[in-house]
Amino acid sequence: MRTFDYEESGRNLLTPQTVNLLNAIHEAKGRQNTQLQISPDLAKPLVNVARIQSTDASNRIEGISTTNKRLAGIVSEKVAPRNRDEEEIAGYRDVLNTIHENYAYIPLKPNVILQLHRDLFRHTPLVFAGHWKDTDNMIVESDGNGHARVRFTPPSSLQTPDLIAAACDDYCKASESGNVDSLLLTCMFVFDFTCIHPFNDGNGRMSRLLTLLLLYRSGYEIGKYISIEHLIEQSRNTYYEALAASTIGWNENTNDYAPFVNYLLGVILVAYRQFDERAAIVSTSVSPHHPVTKKQRITDILGQSLSPLSKADIKQTLPDISTSTIERTLKTLLDEGRIQKLGSGRSTRYVSLHLQ
Repeated sequence: MRTFDYEESGRNLLTPQTVNLLNAIHEAKGRQNTQLQISPDLAKPLVNVARIQSTDASNRIEGISTTNKRLAGIVSEKVAPRNRDEEEIAGYRDVLNTIHENYAYIPLKPNVILQLHRDLFRHTPLVFAGHWKDTDNMIVESDGNGHARVRFTPPSSLQTPDLIAAACDDYCKASESGNVDSLLLTCMFVFDFTCIHPFNDGNGRMSRLLTLLLLYRSGYEIGKYISIEHLIEQSRNTYYEALAASTIGWNENTNDYAPFVNYLLGVILVAYRQFDERAAIVSTSVSPHHPVTKKQRITDILGQSLSPLSKADIKQTLPDISTSTIERTLKTLLDEGRIQKLGSGRSTRYVSLHLQ
């Protein structure tokens, strides 16, 4: 049966590539703490946008979705779910909120994982919520032609409780020893959780929620402000490739964690860099010596992008500016002939005619 030794595995991961990623994240974490002290008003709008994006992206990876309007209403708890997809979206919202608000009191234990899984499906009638899988499962992937193949066969349902307990125990042991960087521990545990595939459904969403939980408990709260799930969805093909590369030999204890660990560290670093960019925008806009109007900030974002941007893209970058202000500004810029509108409906994008 699979065994876990995170201290030994962590030492084997300390290649120049991985160490460089770790150092860059450590430095970015320090910058984030400073930026939040300088601009405390930055936090709230970023948190609001990240919660919506995280709930949307993590579910959409699994083929679960609703309209943008309904999504915003569900995340803000202003509307009740009205179908199966929305029930599962509401469950993700609940668990995400629990982790955001109470992570310091949520230890990594098997019974805690079961409770989080139960809450993930609390709005559905599904009876397997909060229970380990009772049948064996497979991880299947499809190629571009729609042909499915088995990528990995997880351990049996009978082995699942013992494997989860062993992984949790070794994670806690390695964490207490302080001999392994907590970022590496998070990446390795989340990967092993994904390989065990302990539930009948919800394994992918639980892996991403546990990623946030372990990051927060280790002092890396970037997922509160920039959606880790959204970045994973944007790099979905690379995500699956990294998983596939690291699963080879997993059942025989010969797998290489590096492909997945470096992928996830890369995602975390991108999140910190996006935070830096948004903090810089906000800091510039509130400078008493050089105040910048909201219209100018929107104009600058369009002028700095080589790719057409949607209203949602602009809102994501400038979370403190309301949607109505963005819409009004885009209309003004169109009337002034400074930007061009591409597409229509949900595909609408805007591009500057005067790139900076």
